[in-house]
Amino acid sequence: MKKLTILINCKDQSGIIATVTNFIANNNGNIVYIDQHVDREQDIFFMRLEGEFEAISFNTEAFKENFKSNLAEQFKMKWRIYSAEDKPKMALFVSKYDHCLYDILGRYNSGELDVEIPFIISNHNTLKPIADSFNIPFYHIPVTKDTKPEAEEQQLKLCKEFGIHFIVLARYMQIVSSKVISQYNNKVINIHHSFLPAFVGAKPYHSAYKRGVKIIGATSHYVTEELDAGPIIEQDVARVSHTHAIEDLIAKGRDLEKIVLANAIKLHIKRKVMVYNNKTVIFS
Repeated sequence: MKKLTILINCKDQSGIIATVTNFIANNNGNIVYIDQHVDREQDIFFMRLEGEFEAISFNTEAFKENFKSNLAEQFKMKWRIYSAEDKPKMALFVSKYDHCLYDILGRYNSGELDVEIPFIISNHNTLKPIADSFNIPFYHIPVTKDTKPEAEEQQLKLCKEFGIHFIVLARYMQIVSSKVISQYNNKVINIHHSFLPAFVGAKPYHSAYKRGVKIIGATSHYVTEELDAGPIIEQDVARVSHTHAIEDLIAKGRDLEKIVLANAIKLHIKRKVMVYNNKTVIFS
């Protein structure tokens, strides 16, 4: 069976669901998943659909062209159709922190993440032994204030050469410029603690500890030019108390970062995230 995932958003109007489902049926398809959401404030309709088709007689490109001319133009849709056979390629950017990298590679090695990881890029050599242990090519591209443009050119060259679909900043401690963001709009995933904007700087957990915070968390989002303000994909929190030391807060925070980032990657891989006006619609 040929399996497709269809993502749609357009102005909310009567007949969208009926027209789409009839189109699938008329193309000898079977819908195995369908979900929709209407943003009442923006009056925008969102839908995610998974369908199965007889592989022998099915032509994906012809299906896309028919979908465009028969549905998309009629409803003025923004739409994307993905084949289950197309495994996305993910680039990992890291610096010196290893907890997210170990977690991602462990999940990847066990088959939990249905992606390809052609390479890992880092501005330091610190984590190269980890990449070597998982047999993944490692590229050390140093970044300084003066060499940042050239470094990003090298990064983009590698991404283009390997056909990268999206980038994960697995605790990559560099600001990504508009040069990369423009090439991978809503395709660069970041992870950080959720103390922002209250506790900024190099030691947010120390600042939070001094204030006696009761909740710590982590946030994963798509990167935009506005720092740490992109569309949020996933978040989680954990409660802490006066009995926890700074080291406990840091350990809990890193655990949350690993889980939240992994979940965000899974949602992206499974085409369950739609972005509109710097917000996300996350389908189950």
